[in-house]
Amino acid sequence: MLTKTLQIPTADGQADAFAAFPDRGERHPGVLMYADGFGIRPVLREMAHELAGHGYYVLVPNLFYRHGPAPVIELPEHIGEEVRPAVFAQLMPLIEAHTAERVLSDADAYLRFLTTQPEVGAGPVAVTGYCIGGLLAMRTAAAHPGQVAAVAGFHGPVGADGPDSLHRLTAEVYLGHAETDMTPEALGELNQVLDAAGVGYTSEIYPGTVHGFTMSDTDAFHPAALQRHWDRLLPLLGRTLKQTAL
Repeated sequence: MLTKTLQIPTADGQADAFAAFPDRGERHPGVLMYADGFGIRPVLREMAHELAGHGYYVLVPNLFYRHGPAPVIELPEHIGEEVRPAVFAQLMPLIEAHTAERVLSDADAYLRFLTTQPEVGAGPVAVTGYCIGGLLAMRTAAAHPGQVAAVAGFHGPVGADGPDSLHRLTAEVYLGHAETDMTPEALGELNQVLDAAGVGYTSEIYPGTVHGFTMSDTDAFHPAALQRHWDRLLPLLGRTLKQTAL
């Protein structure tokens, strides 16, 4: 895999980012990957490299670039329960400042940048996200119908914008919820909204998981659930990002 450190022009400046993609001199389908609230760090680089190894150009922007380059705050190597309160005390002002208006403005910039990279093939793209990044992924897909062919969110507050936003989706949707984030009753309500919106989707709870289950540098990590996430995400991308390499 190759990795590039990048600067993405946005309406508010330059967003630092990195991209991972196969070292084969070809063009690949593009995937925009939104980090969780902890932001870019080694585990996100590992996940981007894993996905890129399956034939994708994966762009991971620093969501909080307005506050400085990643890592915007200092993070421990392992984000255990004993340090989470202090970490979140620093993160919450950044998350709260990342308004829906900023999310959509940035999404325009990220997709424009992604689709014009020389290593990215013509055609639709996918968006995936974790935790708050799952919500950002859904907002991005809803704002770019036709351009985003697939959207996936994992342990994220994906229904936070309400039913109206889901009606704008044209992408195929996959949602993997933590058991502690979503009751069966709430899942049924969300799925009813997706049904009413006419969206093609899979939305399911991962048994025995807590919020953050994909992240190996946290106490929430669940290895089997991470593998299940790959087992769902890769077929979704394979179905929806049918592009020629050149």
